Amino acid sequence: MLRNVAAVVLDGVNPFELGVVCEVFGTDRSDDGLPVYDFAVASGEGPRLTSRAGFALHVEHGLERLETADLIAVPAGSCYESRAFPPELLDALRRGVARGARVLSVCTGVFVLAAAGLLDGRRCAAHWRHADELARAYPRLTVEPDVLYVDADPVITSAGTAAGIDACLHLVRKEQGPEVANKIARRMVVPPHRDGGQAQYIERPLPRSQGDTVAEVLVWMDRHLDREVTVEQLAARAHMSPRTFARRFQQETGTTPYRWLLRQRVLLAQRLLEATDETVDTIADRAGFGTAAALRHQFVRALGTTPNAYRRTFRCPEIA
Repeated sequence: MLRNVAAVVLDGVNPFELGVVCEVFGTDRSDDGLPVYDFAVASGEGPRLTSRAGFALHVEHGLERLETADLIAVPAGSCYESRAFPPELLDALRRGVARGARVLSVCTGVFVLAAAGLLDGRRCAAHWRHADELARAYPRLTVEPDVLYVDADPVITSAGTAAGIDACLHLVRKEQGPEVANKIARRMVVPPHRDGGQAQYIERPLPRSQGDTVAEVLVWMDRHLDREVTVEQLAARAHMSPRTFARRFQQETGTTPYRWLLRQRVLLAQRLLEATDETVDTIADRAGFGTAAALRHQFVRALGTTPNAYRRTFRCPEIA
């Protein structure tokens, strides 16, 4: 059972990510009939720390507090992706897993778990900005860059900031049922479960041409996303054979004409969903998908969520 929870912090801890763990597991909600956890914050670097925001923390407990925890949570902190971690902390995390405890990381806290070897051979989540760096530094793990969290029991990893809430509520739901998780979510005024993954939060238009051979064609394609075009038509516009055009396009953009066009269409649909009250059918037509069903299919493939769910999340307040 999930009763005893410890959050372990280091110098430079991120206040929000620590606050996520404190809010889910360290708040007494017994007035709502919810479980009360034996919660504490433990320091891996002495009793006085400084948060990333600059204020001081006085932490009563040291690493000995981890020895009795059912769950050890590791919030993010400053430069966790590049700093060294205390060997005593890494040993304590390994002992915890060995005796049956769970460990959970929030955002760059995943680097602590990786340094302890707890992610070797496991899938894990990481903030999209750090996913490649984590994979390079620790090749024995598998990063899932688009998800909000990964439950590779007994190790749970989550992506940036608010994804820590998703991971914590997931664990509560798993251990104590959906009713408890839903009540905690209501008290926090957050959704008990979010659709989709990180992809919907990443601004990543495909790179423009690195040369000038297909630059004019790219401008034309961007201005006519609602048109159905073939490689042959694009090649003719560039005054090349289809084979030469396809090769040059790949060299200068890093992708194919179809994939470039598809990604720009998805980006246009995102902007229209965020900033207009046009129907999904109209947006599908303007973005070149033709039908709402086609837009939905490509949207889910690219972003892991539906157009309507995306609009509910990102719609501008003035048109809501």
